[in-house]
Amino acid sequence: MHLINYRNASPATRFGGRYGTQDLENELNWLFGTALNGFVPPVLGGQFPVDLYEDKDNTYVRAELPGVTRDAISVEMIEGSLSLQASRKEKTAEGESTVSFNRLVSIPDEVASDKVTAAYENGILTVTLPRKEESKPKKINVSVN
Repeated sequence: MHLINYRNASPATRFGGRYGTQDLENELNWLFGTALNGFVPPVLGGQFPVDLYEDKDNTYVRAELPGVTRDAISVEMIEGSLSLQASRKEKTAEGESTVSFNRLVSIPDEVASDKVTAAYENGILTVTLPRKEESKPKKINVSVN
């Protein structure tokens, strides 16, 4: 039977020493803070995750905003960024409170900002960012001389 010496099983620091309790707690907080960055529980408000994808004509920003009404959503173009803001009412033990969410997404320069559209359906916000005509790929025919 193999016995483990727990004094030697302590996590080591970068320089061969041992973590103190506070050092280990700080490292764990840093680890989980960076691993879960951007995932804020809905009751706390803050940022929300978005999906970005594109096809040959458009870039799309998609966000899930369950429980948010269409009137509580604001979408704006601000100096090369897309600003998404939303709020919803939450019932608490003390009554009702408002939770606000926001997200600022950098967008490519080739977006035609005057043609941006947004649609909200079944709790999902989809913002369509069309590309400028000059930035779209163009097929060039090769002729034979």
